[in-house]
Amino acid sequence: MQKLKQANLFRSELIPISGKLIERYNKCLIKLGFSETKLKTFSIDGIGWSPEVAEEKKDLNYLNNGEANPHGIIISPLQKGKPVYIPFHTFDRDMMKLVFNTYEDRINDITRDSAICLDFDQNIDTFYEPLDVLKYDTVIIHFHLIDNLDRVQEKQLQLIEQFKEGNNFINEDLHKELLESAKTYGDLRDRNLNIESIEFVTDSFYTRAFNGVYVLRDFISTIIVFEDEKWHKEAIKDTTYDVLIYHISQPQLMDKLRDHMIIEYDLDKVVKTPRYQRIKKYELALALKETQHPIQDILKDNVLFKSYLNKIDIESRKRVMGVERYLEKLEISNQFKIADIVDTSIFQALHEPHSSLDIKHQDLIWKLLINISSKDILFLYWYDKSQFYESYVLWSDSLKDWVIQEISNNI
Repeated sequence: MQKLKQANLFRSELIPISGKLIERYNKCLIKLGFSETKLKTFSIDGIGWSPEVAEEKKDLNYLNNGEANPHGIIISPLQKGKPVYIPFHTFDRDMMKLVFNTYEDRINDITRDSAICLDFDQNIDTFYEPLDVLKYDTVIIHFHLIDNLDRVQEKQLQLIEQFKEGNNFINEDLHKELLESAKTYGDLRDRNLNIESIEFVTDSFYTRAFNGVYVLRDFISTIIVFEDEKWHKEAIKDTTYDVLIYHISQPQLMDKLRDHMIIEYDLDKVVKTPRYQRIKKYELALALKETQHPIQDILKDNVLFKSYLNKIDIESRKRVMGVERYLEKLEISNQFKIADIVDTSIFQALHEPHSSLDIKHQDLIWKLLINISSKDILFLYWYDKSQFYESYVLWSDSLKDWVIQEISNNI
């Protein structure tokens, strides 16, 4: 990952944590029912997740109490606007935006000497069956302060009122109690530590529960797409809900998404775009075995591209150039079928969210399309970084260089 780090493409916006902040982070972990970290330094993202702590605990979802109960930690105002690198739901970033938009001033105040534990409560204690994800509706975001600072403030204010009564100003025990409170927690009289729960309403989303599920419920019919074959088989046995259920690899899924005007394609249009060029070049790179030139040079130079295109076997050549071959043949006769000439995974990769979709749904559908066919390395980086990093480690150094340059040129 060193090349990605040097290009600022690998978790470059994490916030370093050390010293007193680690103590507060650990208090949040304990308050949420988890064990402390023993690390002396680590980094966190916008929701408080740390890659180093996840590695230490050998648990990517260490901030979850089961798949139905995710949590977050705020220990710094710098978390505002930072990425959520491993979101459990696609709406996690939006929830954090709501949190900071609603309570930014209070967060700035509280994190001076405390931390906030977040409980994302969707009124689901635990999942039992895969279609339980349909119970997601309104998420209530609860806030809990470490050391119960809000309760300490109430107690401190009560002591102050007690101090003002009668001759209590000469009560030495009351003096001592007030001084100890102020010494331990500071003067809390003028601080606004009260953070009421807020609601976040979900619509269509993706969740990593059950090894990955898409819930598309803002369209003609509710469509559930499973990434895991085991949970897909389990879900289709459930007749409780009137929904359409697919596995992500089923060809019928693409047909249904087109029928419901969720996705569309226009080969004449897309073939003129940089996205098509990236997909075509990536496909050629996968077909190359041994080369005299670096992959990066081959994909950047038209002469070298044509040279190596003619060196690969005929079936690979047809796959790389399938779209252009189909469009050429279509000019002669409309009897040709896309499936007979264009590779299925490439054809799938050239789809896009339907133009009628709201902006809020387009990112989700892009993610779904990228998970169906991950041929566009730029969109893979944008919409599924975890899958991108898994693919990245398998590429040659020269292919990595080309990928990094393509991404860097489009940021």
